[in-house]
Amino acid sequence: MDIDYIENEASLLQPPAVQRRRIRPVDDAHPFDLDAYISGYSGRTAFDRLVHIISTCPTLAPQALKLAFAQIEELRDPTLYQTAMNAYDAVADLPEVQLPPSEFCSVNTVWCEDVTKKNQAERTKLEVELKTYSNNMIKESIRMGHRDLGDFYRATGDYTQALKHYTKSREFCSTSQHVLDMCLSVLELVIEQRNYSHISSYVFKAEGALDTASAAAASNTAPGSNLSAAPPPKRSAERDQVQSKLDFAMALFHLGQANYEKAAQLFLKIGPPDSLGDWIGKLVAPGDFAIYGTLCALASMSRSAIKSQLTGNAIFSAYIEQEPYVRDLTQSYLSSDFKNVLELLERYSTRHYVDIHMYSHVYDLTNLIRNVAVVLYFQPFQTIRLDRMSVAFGWTVDEVEKEVVALIQSGQIQGRVDSQNKILKARKVDHRAELFARAIKTAAEIQSTNRKLLLRMRLQQADLVVKPPKSRREQDRAGELLQGD
Repeated sequence: MDIDYIENEASLLQPPAVQRRRIRPVDDAHPFDLDAYISGYSGRTAFDRLVHIISTCPTLAPQALKLAFAQIEELRDPTLYQTAMNAYDAVADLPEVQLPPSEFCSVNTVWCEDVTKKNQAERTKLEVELKTYSNNMIKESIRMGHRDLGDFYRATGDYTQALKHYTKSREFCSTSQHVLDMCLSVLELVIEQRNYSHISSYVFKAEGALDTASAAAASNTAPGSNLSAAPPPKRSAERDQVQSKLDFAMALFHLGQANYEKAAQLFLKIGPPDSLGDWIGKLVAPGDFAIYGTLCALASMSRSAIKSQLTGNAIFSAYIEQEPYVRDLTQSYLSSDFKNVLELLERYSTRHYVDIHMYSHVYDLTNLIRNVAVVLYFQPFQTIRLDRMSVAFGWTVDEVEKEVVALIQSGQIQGRVDSQNKILKARKVDHRAELFARAIKTAAEIQSTNRKLLLRMRLQQADLVVKPPKSRREQDRAGELLQGD
């Protein structure tokens, strides 16, 4: 099995100046409750999100740094102290930001020394056990040894070694369930790293192992008696749980590739929160699904699809309950209250930007939703005054004109703008002329095809066809005889 080594994870925690910086405010116009938000996460994901909040919201940076320091002591990686302080210092160095020095949070050096010693002792123990298993050639024990070392290195922040041991355990897997467990461990690892390009390959491997395991379970229970009729529902529930995890991972892959329509379809397909098991809180919170699925759907899907797959989805409604404003956003969009849609997107933009998976796509998704809203608003009209559109969207006339001109240039609106009178006019389309043009084009293609057929027939009649060599003809004849027998 090929090992997909992951790039240096330090690039994922670079200061926001290296990546695309978007400093977001936190005020009455942009509310955000940090304590309520971070309570939905645990482990390394909670720390990564706090570091991202430090980089994104300077207003909350001191509070987020304190929470990050408290979170570190629940983990096993003392180097995270430096990561958090680097992110804080990078924001504090900005000219428009004034923050107290990071010394107001003290590093627990006693804890760092104690954890470092424990990590070293456990690492030595696990390496000795693996070496013993390898010498004894115990296949199952070797697999478990690599798995335990992968878990250890992941907990201590050495993702490269963790991936190495996870993938090495594949060589010693004896069942499809073992392969599936390995793939799920790697998926958790790459999702924590936000390395979306590696997700798809392990999802495909996991799906293959899942199908094989399900087929084996079905074959084992098929000839059984009444006593063997009870386990299948349990297996089905387990399969649904694994499939929900794979759907979520694949949705993140498409989101990372900016393929918002496929991402929306997969987010809306995910089962209830309990189907994701320990991934809820460990990697994602239920409210995140509401935001991911809704924004991607509004940016890429038609109204009919949104009604059937989003608003009519009873399972996804459970996620929307975690973020009530998402329901208002969807209803405003479907009722063509686009001014309220844009106001809600702006009001909760801070909530969107602080998400570690969504922040790099918020700007593009917001633009797509705004463009779709303008196109939908103009569809019923032949002509409309720009001042009327400015009232509907809450923009100035100049902003409306700029937006409409950009959509006309991109081909999303078929029309032209009267800049003097500030009127948008739809371009008249002669459907009859279009029909005749398509008919003429089809006739020309048929005529060309018929000419080629007639030419081939005349060449065959004149015996001008190049024949294959004699040896080749004999081989073909022998093959035909064998097929006939």
